[in-house]
Amino acid sequence: MTKLSVNINKIATLRNARGGDRPNVVQAAKDCERFGAEGITVHPRPDERHIRYRDVYDLKEVVTTEFNIEGNPTPDFLKLVKDVRPAQVTLVPDAPDAITSNAGWDTLTHKDFLTDVIGELKELGIRTSIFVDPDVRMIEGASLVGTDRVELYTEAYAKGYPTSPEEAIRPYLVAARRAQDFGIGLNAGHDLDLDNLKYLKDTLPGLLEVSIGHALICDALYFGLENTIQLYLRQLK
Repeated sequence: MTKLSVNINKIATLRNARGGDRPNVVQAAKDCERFGAEGITVHPRPDERHIRYRDVYDLKEVVTTEFNIEGNPTPDFLKLVKDVRPAQVTLVPDAPDAITSNAGWDTLTHKDFLTDVIGELKELGIRTSIFVDPDVRMIEGASLVGTDRVELYTEAYAKGYPTSPEEAIRPYLVAARRAQDFGIGLNAGHDLDLDNLKYLKDTLPGLLEVSIGHALICDALYFGLENTIQLYLRQLK
């Protein structure tokens, strides 16, 4: 079964909009786990517009499933993850002013940089994943930098799914098979929801984990958080 990691960034966005501590990010993470989530994902950014660095330290004390920290490996980010030592770090090449992640790594151009960063993290026993587009060349590049996993950037799949699921999934299927050839684990994330998740899970070979935040939190406004997490878990069976 593919694991569901709930990205709680949007919980922090709501808290920050008003100030104070409602909703409480730490309690939300504990509740997500209690409701069945198999991991908690956060993506702290330099401006701390949603998840704050302090949140990450606080969450480390309570997350009992898999803690996944995403982000651009700046010096501040690397210090954070080395302090916290989550189960997994997902390296994402997002610019400081990006609204959300919008591209994967060029693993060929940044081969030396990624190799060095991944080596540092793996020395601490942290599993590494790198965010990549569904491009066979980028998968081949990922095989050279020592990463444990890749996370396929699924925005293009989500956009194409309503018109033609078969066409939308095709490059992802090729990329997933190539990752298997190299023994690289496979994650996926971005714009996955209750409509497109099951087809992705059923079609991609070896899909280990999806991280879902925005759509899941939007659904929770209507269905409630506990019920929503259960709905997503059913799509992954």
